[in-house]
Amino acid sequence: MTSPFPVSSSAPGEGRIVVQLLPYGISALSAITFQYPLKLISPSPAAGQKSVLVFLLTYGGGLVGGDQVHLTIDVRPEAKLSIVTQGHTKIFKSPSRDVITRQRLHVTLQDNAALCLLPDPVQPFEGSVYEQSQKFTLANTASLCLLDWVSAGRIARGEDWNLLAWRGRNEVWAAAESGGKPRLLLRDNVILEGDAADSKEKALRNKMQQTGIFGTLVLRGPLVEGLAAFILAEFAALPRIGARDFRSQDKMDKDNGLMLSPEENWRQARLKQEEADAVLWSAARVRGCTVVKFGSRTVEGGRVWIGNLLEQDGSVSRLFGDDSTMCVR
Repeated sequence: MTSPFPVSSSAPGEGRIVVQLLPYGISALSAITFQYPLKLISPSPAAGQKSVLVFLLTYGGGLVGGDQVHLTIDVRPEAKLSIVTQGHTKIFKSPSRDVITRQRLHVTLQDNAALCLLPDPVQPFEGSVYEQSQKFTLANTASLCLLDWVSAGRIARGEDWNLLAWRGRNEVWAAAESGGKPRLLLRDNVILEGDAADSKEKALRNKMQQTGIFGTLVLRGPLVEGLAAFILAEFAALPRIGARDFRSQDKMDKDNGLMLSPEENWRQARLKQEEADAVLWSAARVRGCTVVKFGSRTVEGGRVWIGNLLEQDGSVSRLFGDDSTMCVR
């Protein structure tokens, strides 16, 4: 029997999102396609929405050994797109080291376009093998807010970086201008090589030093320049070695309540949270990109920390809408 439906032009795991600006100034989807195991869902547009919201999902909540996902995104001039998830992206066990689960993302941001990609962390299960490649090509006036983080696995089941291999690469390119070639601005690689199943050393676990989550935040473009400046200022204000305060705790609490501004009170509370959750972080500018690296003892500690930074600055919710930060609240 001949199918009445046209033959699909996409392969398993492929997806495509195209976002454009409508005449009345609201961003909207002009194309969205996907094939198993990838699944894309976008709520019905609402009047006054600040960006298109798309949920990046997988059937069954994760990727099994050997799954291949390739998503292409094109955000047209002046349009905005927010991508979130509905939970951790689970990477299930591979039958062998040669069976690799791969996920590729290619994003093009045209003039004054913007993408906010703040998903839940990737959760590699024991024995998983995973490779991730994300490439972003930005016009000179485009903006990108990218969060890429990976957890130690299923802590409740005793997993602690028991993966076989995890490789992640993020690239930010400046789009070609006047017949030239694209220019590489940033290439960030994370390579985690696990231990053999019968190994007693657990070298990767020891290297991670009880870190339960490790992540990278990348900011580029005029719309996120304020957030980048805020984070760099907070990093510059961190207490340095030798900056010891000799006041008693009671005296510090009294002085803080009387003298500190709301911003300083927030900073002190954040520093206490960083100490309690063993948060370590750094921030730097790299060829116009702001790169933040952070780690925390627990996933929730990392989520609270990055969420507090974004909430205190407020620009992401203001520009993309509150739903864009749902995964870090």
